[in-house]
Amino acid sequence: MNDYIISVILGIVEGLTEFLPVSSTGHLIIVNEFLNFTGEFAIMYDVVIQLGAILSVVVYFRKKLFPFFYKRTDVEKREVWTLWFKAVAGVMPALVIAGIFADFMEEHLFTPVVVAAALILWGCFLIFIENKKRESSINSVAELSYKTAVAIGFIQCLAMVPGTSRSAATIIGAMLLGASRPVAAEFSFFLAIPTMVAASGYTLLKHGYAMTTHQAGVLALGFVVSFIVALLVIALFMNFIRKHDFRVFGWYRIILGIFVLCYFIGIKHVYF
Repeated sequence: MNDYIISVILGIVEGLTEFLPVSSTGHLIIVNEFLNFTGEFAIMYDVVIQLGAILSVVVYFRKKLFPFFYKRTDVEKREVWTLWFKAVAGVMPALVIAGIFADFMEEHLFTPVVVAAALILWGCFLIFIENKKRESSINSVAELSYKTAVAIGFIQCLAMVPGTSRSAATIIGAMLLGASRPVAAEFSFFLAIPTMVAASGYTLLKHGYAMTTHQAGVLALGFVVSFIVALLVIALFMNFIRKHDFRVFGWYRIILGIFVLCYFIGIKHVYF
């Protein structure tokens, strides 16, 4: 299959899954296997095109993220800066832990079977959390303390295991710490910005200098496609969670995980 067609497919997959609690990296690894798109460039591609999806967050939440636009008062500017400081504080645990374990994870855990197991495990956990009665004590991102932001950042580190989902880990973590469902999702989006910028920067430094012109074009196309698709998904997702819970994503993860396990252990005639 043509590399540019593959890039469009993977860009769509990334845009659809980056902000849903279903694991974009896990989906990319699975689709890569079916498309036979593997190797060092594929690993770099899967990380870097996530920047396209992250850019969609900046565009969608631009009124909340830019302190100097929209004729803000000094108080409003301080609130925006505080949001950025909390996001940066939340990403610090991931920077430290990823710096220690990233290479090991990339070498040993980026496999369909690991992805399938993580999909099933966290799908069960997501359903369990939603079935459990709880009261939300944090009903806006402004109410998140720095302590809570850092705690969510530590929970986010669980997403280093592919198939876990950075979005699922941060949303579940925030909800367990008292955040409402919309607040948990929104802070997950904000936390994704410094997290994925750091992850993509590290990956580009590690692999980027070896890119050919053709590979750069393939990567750029995937970036643009993931941005466009993710921008649409964010708007739909924010509207969805105001009216529904996350159980549907939990069941989706479990069904997909079982299918992937069956397929990659050799039962390739199983269909859903």
